[in-house]
Amino acid sequence: MNVRSEIEAAHAKRGRGRPLVDDKRRIILDAAIRVFGERGFHGTSVPDIAAAAGVGTGTLYRYFEHKEGLVNEVFRDAKLRLRAAMLDNAPALDPNDAASSKRWFTELWRRLGGFAMTEPAAFRFLEMQDHVEYLDHESRELELSLLGPLFFAGKQILDSKQAKKRGAAPPGARVDTLIALLWGAFVGLVKASRLGYLVLDDEQIKLAGEAAWQLIATAR
Repeated sequence: MNVRSEIEAAHAKRGRGRPLVDDKRRIILDAAIRVFGERGFHGTSVPDIAAAAGVGTGTLYRYFEHKEGLVNEVFRDAKLRLRAAMLDNAPALDPNDAASSKRWFTELWRRLGGFAMTEPAAFRFLEMQDHVEYLDHESRELELSLLGPLFFAGKQILDSKQAKKRGAAPPGARVDTLIALLWGAFVGLVKASRLGYLVLDDEQIKLAGEAAWQLIATAR
């Protein structure tokens, strides 16, 4: 079973992987993530979302007090799914074992690719929009709960004895710089696929992941 099938099967068991909420609320959230992802926060109005959800604007306001509250709930709803897809039952990492480090990186890259392919609207909204100005404290804390483990694991890998032996990163390289570089590369792949410049499938995601690992493993 490939990664797309695995995630689709898991979503089928859990109601497409989404937290259980009132049906109309769910419809609004799903419509909002599509519209926010396409138009951005400032280019989207509450009536736009209501129309996409097939409900009246007054009905939407009964569920969400204002646009900022709605976009934060959309963000948290999608970020929880991304965090689960990437970190739930993630493989153990031994940073001093080169094979273990590569397995850990390869598996997380595979999971990220699976999420991007099976949840395109969520990925587009989460990773192709600038959320900083409207995120509330709860949303920021949730963001850190995903980024924190990734930064910690990345630092372990770069600081490991194995990394030092193979000259894995340029002197003075910071883990946040390398993670941002890799993350940007992945987002670029997904955007190119969405725009029709390339066909992104499991095999291409795997090959891109191998190239990304080489950036960590052999950069000098």
